Amino acid sequence: MHQTLLANFLLQTSSSANAGAEEMDPIQLVLHASTVVQGVLVILTLMGLFCIFIMGAKALRVFAATRASRRFLDLFWGAEQGPDWNNARLEGVYAEIKAYAASPVAAVFRAGYVELARIGSAQSAGDSWAGTADIENVARALKRTANNELTALETMLPFLATTASTAPFIGLFGTVIGIMNSFIAISGNHNASLDVVAPGIAEALIATAIGLMAAIPAVMAYNFFIRRIRVLESEMESFSNDYLNIVRRHFLKG
Repeated sequence: MHQTLLANFLLQTSSSANAGAEEMDPIQLVLHASTVVQGVLVILTLMGLFCIFIMGAKALRVFAATRASRRFLDLFWGAEQGPDWNNARLEGVYAEIKAYAASPVAAVFRAGYVELARIGSAQSAGDSWAGTADIENVARALKRTANNELTALETMLPFLATTASTAPFIGLFGTVIGIMNSFIAISGNHNASLDVVAPGIAEALIATAIGLMAAIPAVMAYNFFIRRIRVLESEMESFSNDYLNIVRRHFLKG
């Protein structure tokens, strides 16, 4: 008889432990969470997935821009072309511009070349030109294109910054709701045992964890891409200055 009672006690203890383990399973906690907490988890999951998409797309864009810009600069400053600048040399570079479509530096060159060609056509037609004013036109074309390329490179990056700054707080909101539910359960059951408190606390911690999982990669990716884009911005600025110097010395006087 004692052996039978002991066996029943062990069986009940094992069943209770298994039931508790199932209740504390993360998937079960999410499925049985309150509507507000589930909404928070859905929002954070969608934000995280969209951040992953942005990271992949932006990585391809930035790495392609970096490689293409290096190749274009090698073409533009190629030693085999000699130290002299003339229309034929610029036309040769412009003829190959399509191979560097991903390069923002190449886009800046294209804008400067088109504006310089327009000025040259006006001079050939006998129109008067003001030297300095024409150089300023070229400078504006370079600056405008550089700004457009920079804006294109930074597209969608603000969402990474927004996720990095808001996801922890959204997760914290879910945490607060989960803890409130725990206290409500304690009040309703008049029981502060671990079985009553643990599910709500675990539910709250899951919301915090998902918020951090969305925010940490987002802030790391944002800082990485901003750094790479600033390097490309510096390259565009340096190229614009060098191109303007070439235009002043070899193509426009004044």
